[in-house]
Amino acid sequence: MDSLQDYDYQQLSALVAELGVPKFRADQLYSLAMRHKSYDEGSNLPVALREQLKGVVRDRAVEIVERLEGKDGVKKYLYLLADGNIIEGVYMPHRYGDTLCVSTQVGCRMGCAFCASGIGGLVRNLTAGEILGQVLAANRDNGGTPEKRKVTNVVLMGSGEPLDNYDNVIRFLKLVGDPRGIGISPRNISLSTSGLADRMIELADSGIPVVLTVSLHAATDRKRSALMPVNRKYPIARVIEAARYYVRKTGRRVIFEYALVRGENSDRKSAEELAALLKGLNCHVNLINLNPVKEKGLSGVSPEAIKSFISVLESKGISATLRRSMGGDVEGACGQLRRKYLRQKEEGGQSDAG
Repeated sequence: MDSLQDYDYQQLSALVAELGVPKFRADQLYSLAMRHKSYDEGSNLPVALREQLKGVVRDRAVEIVERLEGKDGVKKYLYLLADGNIIEGVYMPHRYGDTLCVSTQVGCRMGCAFCASGIGGLVRNLTAGEILGQVLAANRDNGGTPEKRKVTNVVLMGSGEPLDNYDNVIRFLKLVGDPRGIGISPRNISLSTSGLADRMIELADSGIPVVLTVSLHAATDRKRSALMPVNRKYPIARVIEAARYYVRKTGRRVIFEYALVRGENSDRKSAEELAALLKGLNCHVNLINLNPVKEKGLSGVSPEAIKSFISVLESKGISATLRRSMGGDVEGACGQLRRKYLRQKEEGGQSDAG
């Protein structure tokens, strides 16, 4: 069963017409959905209509079942889906606006060597409403409304590969950007991909100019294939070609994510290879000091190594910064909290957070 948050306003209007109730009920239902409220909170809806709707469409796509709060203001959420699956997201306050990291799949099939999200593989795609529901739930949880948002920026960087769930993600971008609803502009949305080159080109042609972020993590096919199996299907040359197309089509620069992994891709030679690869491309390199994932056996690098890597890039004319690390005290890396929650559930234990 779909939720109200899977519907755009026109579809809700059609649903109301099918149910034979007055047209103005569509406005009330849409307002309810965008505020992440339940039918029972819809005091302006007749009780009989609420009960009728419960048998037709769910009121909310996700429910917050756990919230961990960090010392830097970060909140890590676990969301429960209607089928019992669990996904997670991270709310990050900033001076320029508060950002929510959302998931697009339950699990992931990309199999990157440094990421906990893909442990166990892909379970299923999220619907557009389930992606939107994460935004609406966190917005409400932090005291926001559609008119006065607390979530002002969205990053599709949680569990899953957004472009592997392309149709639902495109629909989500249209739903979250609807000015009748929460109205978040594509320019305040970042979409992170492991480099599905053909879908990157489709996204460029979609007319939705989000900030495209490409997980690169190495500048040679040999190194990148070892870290990211997807590189065997979409080698670096195709990814860079698609990135150049995105820049030409949208006029927006591309962000390249590069996780510094000790002993893998963080030496001076790797920095020089990266600078040569990106020369002449309107881009920025977002360096990440890897969050260690116990199951993967990989670790980050020293502050000195980070400074040296940035220095090499900048000396070659490549813009680069180190991404601010947030949420380390609430297991901020993708997939970690979900795995802990599922392990505890399997063992019959109770979560240690309220």
